[in-house]
Amino acid sequence: MKARKLHTHKTLIFYTPDISSSIEIPLIETIKAGFPSPADDFIEVPLDLNKALIKNPSATFFARVVGNSMQDANIDDGDILIIDRSIKPTDGKIAVCFVDGEFTVKRLQIRKNECYLLPANNIYKPIKVTADNDFIIWGIVTHIIKAV
Repeated sequence: MKARKLHTHKTLIFYTPDISSSIEIPLIETIKAGFPSPADDFIEVPLDLNKALIKNPSATFFARVVGNSMQDANIDDGDILIIDRSIKPTDGKIAVCFVDGEFTVKRLQIRKNECYLLPANNIYKPIKVTADNDFIIWGIVTHIIKAV
């Protein structure tokens, strides 16, 4: 899967996916965490990461995370987010938002007439979005690609 760099920001680096190619990688259907079964050895099926991870290609972007405000949601510095701009933002979703000239990734808390952006690290405070903010929910995080 190739990606083209679009924009660098201090909290996220954005990329657009190139889905013109299909790279099928062998996928072992099951890996047992208990006792292995000799009958299950080497059962493989092809896996195309473009098809598995990207549902709406024209609305999908990647972003590399910079910072640790979402570490308790298992989103760490250096992780790559897959973001779909076609998904409707709803309460509890993790979203990439643009607030007053800055990009951030936070969990949405949407109540009647209020919206909060919740970090997943207790050293950061929630952000209450008001009418005074320049605010856009840019897209919803669908997957996190971790480095190990």
